[in-house]
Amino acid sequence: MLKSLQSDILHDADSNDLKVIIISAEGPVFSSGHDLKELTEEQGRDYHAEVFQTCSKVMMHIRNHPVPVIAMVNGLATAAGCQLVASCDIAVASDKSSFATPGVNVGLFCSTPGVALARAVPRKVALEMLFTGEPISAQEALLHGLLSKVVPEAELQEETMRIARK
Repeated sequence: MLKSLQSDILHDADSNDLKVIIISAEGPVFSSGHDLKELTEEQGRDYHAEVFQTCSKVMMHIRNHPVPVIAMVNGLATAAGCQLVASCDIAVASDKSSFATPGVNVGLFCSTPGVALARAVPRKVALEMLFTGEPISAQEALLHGLLSKVVPEAELQEETMRIARK
């Protein structure tokens, strides 16, 4: 999934025809981050390092992209999914969305998502999310600067496209 996203982000990056990128998902989850069941001990450290290196590259491509990158969030965004939202230039979410860095709940600290999160929201908010793993609502995410706008679910696509056309 990460390599596909990276490929999509880099596709036509230098084209004068490309004006904006919108990252969205289908279903009730925007992104739950890495599949921890995929990161088994049998696969070894090299595989784990490759996964996290690819994730870091994707986030850097988003941050350094020559056109605006918009996250259109309808649902849950956790861990690297929350990092993805924090890395985008603009983030529009439905009022049903929520955001979390729940690694602490399974004995992990979401350090990589924590960097992007700490750049997007105040330090104390980021640390509370990282230390407790508790989700925040779309309204809280808007209040703290993780989101640009929150709209009713039925208006999410229309509002995101309105912004993209500008």
